[in-house]
Amino acid sequence: MSEKSGFKKYMGVTFLIGAGFFTMGLMDPLYDSYVTIFLSKYIPYKWIVGMFMSLDNVLAIFLIPLVSAWSDKTRSPIGRRMPWIIVLLPLSALSFAYIPYAARSSLTALIIVLALLNLVKQSVRGPVVALMPDTVPPEYRSEGNGVINTMGNIAAIVGTLFLARLMDVDVVLPLLGNTKDALAFPAAGLLVFLASIMLLLFVREKKYSLALHSDEKSGTSKEEKTSFLKSISAVLGSSDKSAFFVLLSLFFWFMGYQGMSPYIAEYSILTFHVSTGQGAFAAGMVGIASALSAIPMGYAAGKWGRRRMIRIALCAVSVVVLLQFILSFFVPAENPGSMVFVFWGLMFLFGIFWICIIANSFPMLWQMAGYEKIGLFTGLYYTFSQGAAILSPSIAGLIIDFAGHRAVFVYCAVFFMAAFLTMSRVSSGEKNDV
Repeated sequence: MSEKSGFKKYMGVTFLIGAGFFTMGLMDPLYDSYVTIFLSKYIPYKWIVGMFMSLDNVLAIFLIPLVSAWSDKTRSPIGRRMPWIIVLLPLSALSFAYIPYAARSSLTALIIVLALLNLVKQSVRGPVVALMPDTVPPEYRSEGNGVINTMGNIAAIVGTLFLARLMDVDVVLPLLGNTKDALAFPAAGLLVFLASIMLLLFVREKKYSLALHSDEKSGTSKEEKTSFLKSISAVLGSSDKSAFFVLLSLFFWFMGYQGMSPYIAEYSILTFHVSTGQGAFAAGMVGIASALSAIPMGYAAGKWGRRRMIRIALCAVSVVVLLQFILSFFVPAENPGSMVFVFWGLMFLFGIFWICIIANSFPMLWQMAGYEKIGLFTGLYYTFSQGAAILSPSIAGLIIDFAGHRAVFVYCAVFFMAAFLTMSRVSSGEKNDV
């Protein structure tokens, strides 16, 4: 059977699992685009705003690896990931919907709601991510990751290009009250809740997982369960440092990405004078490009190698963000909106190569893990990525306070090139590695 036809067998369940990624793709861009603006109404300094934007990642760096490891050991009639998903995703939907209303009340109310949201949303992220490699064989995980990232980016398109426009709607509705600068959040919450129901009804995790891993469960696998801390020590202390350098690389590229993403909507509004509802369009361009490119990038990595494709993509995103920096000097003061389409075009190019990095880095780690440690490696991925997300918004905010928004693009390029260098030290994680 050809590789392509082989993956077709798993295409259906992979798209269903993508409903979980749909929820994350729906919430994350709206969160990044508008929570910064909500906080800025109370806080005048960007570096302090960046600190508050990092608080959710402080929760994530502890919750994601722990819950991922706990889900490895969960046993239930519906699987080991689904019990976490069907409880925590609806709670995420409810708290996400309330964010703009808390922002209208007070800074304290906003911070409390954000803390509650991230407590449940970051807890569920690991089980959602680990669901795909539980059900798809290792040789098809780049393609599978491309599919679920496509779903996540379709959600980003829905959120940033369509739901974000609801932020400009100014009407009074029952239960919701005045909708100006708010309606996108309850609308997104409703879609997250519906996606949770879809996962519960149509994804039979235990059936697919048992079929795929029956040999490992029956004793063919030689892996032994170890404690969480011992497993981390084994990864970092292994003679093959590939896993460590993948983790270090993703820390660097997320330092770059997280320095830009929380401020890109505000940058669009201030630089190109777009409306609040159009502020998220920059993230929407990334979403469109990622949705179109995720599956092709997965197949490209299957043909030419994951490491090679990631390094090419890191070079490309470095060039794109430097072009964004240069563009900022050519925005005419009398008609700044005339350059916004060029900016959106660069964000589209960024999305093409960014998804190549994301779609192929997870499969590299999963390839280095076995069935019993998929959740652990998923947790390590988020430990390093969320570590970057804790540090980067504050550092980038400090740069903005002193040098303006445009300086962040240079900051991003530095970290993308650092990741390019560390990825050169990776020697395993390709689809045929054992």
